[in-house]
Amino acid sequence: MIFVECEQESPEWHQARAGVITASTFSDALAVLKRKSGDKEAGDPTDASDGLAYDTAFERISGAPYGDTFQTYAMRRGSEQEAFARMRYESLYNVMVDETGIILTDDRLFGYSTDGFVGDKGMIEVKTPQNSNKILQMIRTGDVSEYIHQIQGGMWISGREWCDFIMYIPPLKGVNNDLYVKRIKRDDDFIDDMVTGLLKFNKRVDDAVKLLSAPMFNKLAA
Repeated sequence: MIFVECEQESPEWHQARAGVITASTFSDALAVLKRKSGDKEAGDPTDASDGLAYDTAFERISGAPYGDTFQTYAMRRGSEQEAFARMRYESLYNVMVDETGIILTDDRLFGYSTDGFVGDKGMIEVKTPQNSNKILQMIRTGDVSEYIHQIQGGMWISGREWCDFIMYIPPLKGVNNDLYVKRIKRDDDFIDDMVTGLLKFNKRVDDAVKLLSAPMFNKLAA
C-alpha cells in the first residue's frame, strides 16, 4: 500500500487521484446495461462506465486531473459535516478515528480516499445525504448497497476487516438520532468478483490510452 497524506478536495488530493481508479467510482466502473440500448447489448458497459474509462485514460496520459475539479457548496458542506460526524462517532463509541488521506495499491492503479481508520482492523465511511426520502428508506431498510462497492473496495485496498457506515443527519440532533451507524464486515468473495471486474475495466483504460497515444497526424492532400 502507498499512503498519500492530503486533505480531501485539496489540489494535492485531486493530483494524487489523477489516473487512479478510485473506490468511489468502482460501482460506475463495473456497471453494465441490463437491456439493449442503441448499438449496445445487455451486459455491455454503460455510458457512465465508458466515460469513466476515457476520463481516466486522459489523466494517465497527461498526469493531471481531467475535468472540473471545482469544489461546489454541497461538496464543501459535505466535507465540513464529515468532520462533525467523525467527532460525534468518536464521542458515542468512545474510540479515536485516525484520518489517513488516500491509499493507493502498489501499482497505483486503484485507490481509496479514507474517511478514517479505527484501531487496527476498522474504518469508517461517512455520508451526509440531503434527500429526505433516501434517508428514510435507508433507516427503514438498512440497505446500503448503493455504497457497497466503495466500502468493500476500501477494505480491499486498506486490508481492513470491517467498516462502520455512518450516515450523518444533523436535523435529527434534537432527538439524539443524528448518527446512523451500520457495521459492514469484509466480504472476500464479493471483493474477488469485484477485483476481477476492475481488472477488466483497467484493460479498457489501457486500450483507450493506446488509442489516444497513437499518432493522429495525417498529411493533407495537396
